[in-house]
Amino acid sequence: MIIKIYNAYIIDPFTDKEAVADIVVENGIISRLIFKSQALSLKPDTKPSALNIKPDLIEIDARGLYVFPGLIDMHAHLREPGYEYKETIRTGTLAAVKGGFTSVCCMANTNPVNDNPEVTYYILAKANEEGNCDVYPIGAITKGLKGEELSEMAMLRQAGCVAFSDDGMPVMNAMIMRRALEYSKAVGAPIISHCEDLFLSENGAMNEGKLSFYMGLKGIPRAAEEVMVARDIILCKHFHAPLHIAHVSTKGSVDLIKKAKEEGVPVTAETCPHYFSLTEEAVRDYNTNAKVNPPLRTEQDREAIKEALKEAVVDVIATDHAPHSLDDKNTPFQEAANGISGLETALALSLKLVHDKVLTLRQLIEKFTVNPANILKINKSGIKEKAEADLIVVDINRQWTVKKEEFVSMGKNTPFDGWQLKGKVLMTVKGRKFFNMWQEDK
Repeated sequence: MIIKIYNAYIIDPFTDKEAVADIVVENGIISRLIFKSQALSLKPDTKPSALNIKPDLIEIDARGLYVFPGLIDMHAHLREPGYEYKETIRTGTLAAVKGGFTSVCCMANTNPVNDNPEVTYYILAKANEEGNCDVYPIGAITKGLKGEELSEMAMLRQAGCVAFSDDGMPVMNAMIMRRALEYSKAVGAPIISHCEDLFLSENGAMNEGKLSFYMGLKGIPRAAEEVMVARDIILCKHFHAPLHIAHVSTKGSVDLIKKAKEEGVPVTAETCPHYFSLTEEAVRDYNTNAKVNPPLRTEQDREAIKEALKEAVVDVIATDHAPHSLDDKNTPFQEAANGISGLETALALSLKLVHDKVLTLRQLIEKFTVNPANILKINKSGIKEKAEADLIVVDINRQWTVKKEEFVSMGKNTPFDGWQLKGKVLMTVKGRKFFNMWQEDK
């Protein structure tokens, strides 16, 4: 199979290239990459983009479109092994490539927990057999996610884990977190910390404030997150170990991370599209599809998250893709599972930051590609000759409507159903695999 992409405007933070180019992919490898004048960039053109598919040749005139490196999601839940009724590695990675992700890091809260090499090997074998993109397992910090005894982190690293996290089950014991940070430094993979003080958040279901009081629901205060962000930054500072703060949701957390970075503490951070797209108002009608952990916060927090992305206080946009069955969500709000099925909407939601001039397009793509790759030490070549094809074709102006029933993920739990979004992945090329979304919603 040969794929020829003409007149594509490439933005590639890995190779530091930004220009119009023609790309030829032969048998999964980029065989030719010819850069042209930047004067051909995305000005209105009488000739629209076009796709021509023949048995052994795909030709794309990408005039007016962008080509980016395949996106990296450093925080997702693929649910396999153990929860295949929610998602499988096959369906989760299919949702990934549809959303533009060619690399997915899967959290350890499977059943059994990924706290030993056998589970890691199973995930990698399953991904090799049925996956549609690269899968990078994240090992558990503690055995069984219980926060009591460290997992065999060196063995997990050797087996293929790129980071360690008890995501969803914060490590409450500071001494265990200290040891985890020290071991993570020794094995060269960061700790991804789910920052939540369980004593402060106990039985909470949404953000604590006037709305939670009005709705009669127990709230989760911002302090539940910020106390643990502060603790882990202090540990990181004292023991100089790599720390990555997961799904930042509050202004207070942003302030703590910003101050730590200014002091040279080796901390990085991520947020998710729902934290800069929604506020707690999304759960006003007890919409369980907007129930997440940490919870959606206030407008002040949402604006602080956007500013943190702009100022590079938050380094990465991750999905926290958390697919659930209908039964998990069709239940009283207090009892409903936390999480959003996020892989198929993340890029379009994030492109609004570009349309609203919060970020440049390059800054946005950095947060989806080179930044997570650097944090996790994932070796990616970018778009260059002799490298494996790992790229996406995107129309950042294509209007489309989110329809949860059209998700390829098994998880249909999204608060964005029916939303009009601007920006769509038209193609994903991953090695010899080619995923065509050109005609969808057109």
